[in-house]
Amino acid sequence: GIMKGVIENVIKYSPRAIIIVVANPMDTLTYLALKASGLPKNRIIGMGGALDSARFKCYLAKATGANINNVDGMVIGGHGDTTMIPLVSKATVNGVPAVANTMVGGATLTKLIGTSAWYAPGAGAAMMVEAILNDQKKMVPCCCYLDGEYGQKDICIGVPAIIGRKGIEKIVKIDLTKEEAEKFAASAEAVRKTNNILHEIKAL
Repeated sequence: GIMKGVIENVIKYSPRAIIIVVANPMDTLTYLALKASGLPKNRIIGMGGALDSARFKCYLAKATGANINNVDGMVIGGHGDTTMIPLVSKATVNGVPAVANTMVGGATLTKLIGTSAWYAPGAGAAMMVEAILNDQKKMVPCCCYLDGEYGQKDICIGVPAIIGRKGIEKIVKIDLTKEEAEKFAASAEAVRKTNNILHEIKAL
């Protein structure tokens, strides 16, 4: 379809391109871009996690009254209201685990995070482009192709990765709690369901 044509043209005119997918359904379109392009997996990145994590930090800062620069938080999983997983176990406010703060419960965060766009997708994409151009080797949660990492294969989904001149330089393995791991597996299943539609419509 259209996506395939776009990708083929990008590669024809920019054979060394690193492609950042911003459109939704993010995880499925990233997977389609990878399969349609035949490019190595490090050169196709979906932007979901960077955006969701920035929102998560905004809400954490708001809920705790802390300065956003002193808040750390990450979102993994699919880029959708029902599939994103804010890693509450890893979130910190002023270096202290956020879960210790009674104001911030996981459910509240998930409820909050699914609402308005605090952080423009354009800013998220720009941040990733900067990380690539300046070879920042920056850890960014983004949609990557997994080949066994986090117990998943043949899927593009949000995980933390080191982003630099080669695109995805390395997928970072973080320890998930049992609950987070279960949510991640469920999120991957949901993404696979959408990916299966690609096969049905013969897009792949």
